[in-house]
Amino acid sequence: MRLYATGARVSQANYGAGTVTSADEHHTRIEFDEHGPRTFSTVRVSLTPSDTPAPVKVAKTRKRAVKATSAPKAISV
Repeated sequence: MRLYATGARVSQANYGAGTVTSADEHHTRIEFDEHGPRTFSTVRVSLTPSDTPAPVKVAKTRKRAVKATSAPKAISV
């Protein structure tokens, strides 16, 4: 059983390359580049070190809701 340090780049057969986000004697959590976060049993997971750089993640932003405005009132003369 090998514990990988947080931030280490690894590769797993089913999910590909990813970054270790946490690891202890029970669980290893990896953020995969194409499949998102996954948690594995540390004693059962088979990982290999990876040289691929982590992709640049774009910060998600929420669009502002457009406030509904009432139509301008017609002026009678």
